[in-house]
Amino acid sequence: MGTESFREVWVGKTPIGKGHPLVVIAGPCVIEDEDTVRSTAGKLGEVMARVGLPWIFKSSYDKANRSHLESYRGPGLRRGLEILGRIKEDLQVPVLSDVHSAEEAREAASVLDVLQIPAFLCRQTDLLLSAGRTMKPVNVKKGQFLAPWDMRNVIGKIESTGNRSILLTERGTCFGYNNLVVDFRSIPLMSGLGYPVVFDATHSVQLPGGLGSSSGGQREFVLPLARAAVAAGCDALFLEVHEDPDSALCDGPNMVRLSDLYSFLHQIKEIQDLVRGKRKA
Repeated sequence: MGTESFREVWVGKTPIGKGHPLVVIAGPCVIEDEDTVRSTAGKLGEVMARVGLPWIFKSSYDKANRSHLESYRGPGLRRGLEILGRIKEDLQVPVLSDVHSAEEAREAASVLDVLQIPAFLCRQTDLLLSAGRTMKPVNVKKGQFLAPWDMRNVIGKIESTGNRSILLTERGTCFGYNNLVVDFRSIPLMSGLGYPVVFDATHSVQLPGGLGSSSGGQREFVLPLARAAVAAGCDALFLEVHEDPDSALCDGPNMVRLSDLYSFLHQIKEIQDLVRGKRKA
């Protein structure tokens, strides 16, 4: 299975793929307000500089698939892009956010360095084609309902636009009601399709709809799963991070506390070095 060669994907000046350092995609689940998200982005930059890993800032301007009608969704497309654009310019960091429609993808591409396709929308042909036609890197989250090899068809849709900057993200598979499980075979299996693989460590511990009107989560398992994914060979790690997850407006139960991030990533980096044979005996 797989393509004849493994493609690396460049996000600005940052390469993602085999032989390159692990890339961290990190940030709060949703833009709560500009001051908060800018503060978080600045502190994330400091952590990444200390640990020595390249990174991409992530935050959603619209969480379109919230459990409850009255759940906070974010500032919206235009306001959200303004905020992300300023963070991108001020911190000189690539930015990523979710897109939900063909029209939205075209507009968001004016600011975003990576267009992310949410898991529930990973088979939406018009959305995938529109995102591909922007020629920006496209990160597709594998649906909780798909097998790893089903992503071949997703790849084919994007490749039909001439875009070869594709990332594939593992984020868990439905396992009974309100639960997800990660099959780590999916990392080498999706790598075999020829593109870099991202592991979404925070959504993989989510309990979808587990709190009735919102999703629950088990953040105590984020680090163990992330360690396993890096050992299995993922090329990037997706982490939603918040200064105070218990007060977050979205996905608090599965987000990493910002104050814990440095020690978390230090462990992760040591594992990647060990897997690649870079650590001294």
